Amino acid sequence: MGAMRQQFANLCIIMIMLAATSAFAADPILPDLKLTPGAVLTTDAAKICQPGYSREVRHTPGALKHQVYVEYGIDKDTGHYEIDHLIPLGIGGADSRENLWPESRDTKPWNAVVKDRLENYLHGEVCSGHFTVADAQIAIQSNWIAAYRKYLGEP
Repeated sequence: MGAMRQQFANLCIIMIMLAATSAFAADPILPDLKLTPGAVLTTDAAKICQPGYSREVRHTPGALKHQVYVEYGIDKDTGHYEIDHLIPLGIGGADSRENLWPESRDTKPWNAVVKDRLENYLHGEVCSGHFTVADAQIAIQSNWIAAYRKYLGEP
């Protein structure tokens, strides 16, 4: 009877360790708002709707990208990630640490490619006058998945 209890205890420990490893190794589908609260550079639609605007304000150095990976506890070589702007540059987000997080390209269905669709949609809506810049920024900053579902449905 004692041997069975010990085997059961060992099995429980193994299961707890596997669950903890899976939880900590999970890709961050949503950014940690303590690490990445979001940051805004502008709310001027005339600026962000100019062709080439995002390219002009994108200057994320490699050292800053490395810092983001470290703060999130992610080895960038263990998966397919990109350092993304929580509030996209195309809707006035800042190219600063507060607005950066490692986004997975592998998670399903929510990943960098899907978020890019939302970013493009919001940029188009802002530039066509259907959304204010501030409304688009708030929608994606608070929960980009909820915003995607609200405006585009399921991926």
